[in-house]
Amino acid sequence: MSAVMWLAAVLAGVIHVLFFLVESAWWTTPGVRRRFRQTPEQAEATKLLAFNQGFYNLFLAAGTFGGLALTLAGRPGPGLAIAAWCCLSMLAAAVVLAASSPALRRGALIQGAAPLVFLVLALLRAGRVG
Repeated sequence: MSAVMWLAAVLAGVIHVLFFLVESAWWTTPGVRRRFRQTPEQAEATKLLAFNQGFYNLFLAAGTFGGLALTLAGRPGPGLAIAAWCCLSMLAAAVVLAASSPALRRGALIQGAAPLVFLVLALLRAGRVG
């Protein structure tokens, strides 16, 4: 697997671990409230939803890292399939965010760019191999 493809997958995972922290640990802090344009009351009211969403992001990151680990362990078929599914989910969530909240398109770009790079390179690799 190309180094750029690996780097994109790792970056996608790291970004989603950071999203987990933002949503599940730091949601009501002043900096995060400003980023999401929320009052303290809004942040408190949505805290449980954000906490849950943060874990979705953590699980996507874990799946990506797990898929890469399987690939390193000599199981590239299942490993790449798991990493690709997680990256596809990340990309789909970024598209939904961009479409549903134009004010957060920058965040959607951050969320979706690395998974997109991984997926494009994985498809190109699959075309060469298969």
